[in-house]
Amino acid sequence: MKLSLVELATVAPGGDKPQALQHAVNAARQAEDLGYHRIWYAEHHDSASTAATAPEILIALAARTTSHIRVGSGAVLLNHYSPYKVAETFLQLEALTPGRIDLGLGRATAGPVVDLALRRDRDVPPADDFAEQVQEVLAHFNGHFRAEHPFARLNPAAGVTSRPEVWILGSSGNSARMAGELGLGYAFAGFINPDGASRALLRHSAFSAPAAHGTTGGRGILSVSAVVADTDAEARRLNWSRTALMARLARTGPAAQVPTVDEAARDLTQAEKEMPTVITDGRWPRQLAGSPQTVRDQLEQMTKATGVEEVMVQDIIADPEARAHSRALLAQALDVTPASPARSPS
Repeated sequence: MKLSLVELATVAPGGDKPQALQHAVNAARQAEDLGYHRIWYAEHHDSASTAATAPEILIALAARTTSHIRVGSGAVLLNHYSPYKVAETFLQLEALTPGRIDLGLGRATAGPVVDLALRRDRDVPPADDFAEQVQEVLAHFNGHFRAEHPFARLNPAAGVTSRPEVWILGSSGNSARMAGELGLGYAFAGFINPDGASRALLRHSAFSAPAAHGTTGGRGILSVSAVVADTDAEARRLNWSRTALMARLARTGPAAQVPTVDEAARDLTQAEKEMPTVITDGRWPRQLAGSPQTVRDQLEQMTKATGVEEVMVQDIIADPEARAHSRALLAQALDVTPASPARSPS
């Protein structure tokens, strides 16, 4: 099983965004040293609890401070941007770090005000044309525009000999077939929609065509939220911060901040503290939490059900040291090993 990481640049209680961003860049080096296959940076806007708004900046920094881990976006929210600009940006990243860049593409709303702020043309209603946008990015990468197309004369890939891996990210399953038919990889957000994970990933596999646009065709990633600690009880306790953050977001919106475990303990009801963090009666939890062996057992069941060979972990843990320890324990539990000797701590 390959193990990867999606990094949100979580702002620790009492911390600030510059610190969170530095932790996010450092996470790439730790992940590489532990044997993680790739690290992706999220794109979240108008959020007090996370600092990752521009994944391409973090990708550039992380790629230059590591040597072999794949680095990418999880995801660029393509519905807000020009496909040409996205293609140019990621071809430039690929030119700087050949063979290591992933372009994860998704679509999402950050709310009506943020969505409006991100739009260049505010007089025209936004179109639901994600599939067309994805195909335009691919055409810019590979020069596949028809001769009569106005963009056929553009060549952003000139002089760039390799291409980023392209992945489609989803949480509903609606884009699974599209990703398969385009020969693209598909990463499903099981922490958002655990009930839909198996169906979506199997659907992607069923419709997968040959990898016409790179090497990701037919490949799937299951993305989960996980907290690992030395004991089941400690992991469940650390998980309270995420549970309380979700409740705060629902009540107060994007100004909500990540609570400490002690703050979360005061915020949550006993029932919320005892929400399942393992598969229970066949239902997958939104959040896995447990000892290394517990989480390994859960992930083995999940990968068997979905047919994937790669798991990508999101972790919202208030204490950065506990977060780093969680990642190390999980790597050990899944027997992943570094591709090259670990560097000495800087």
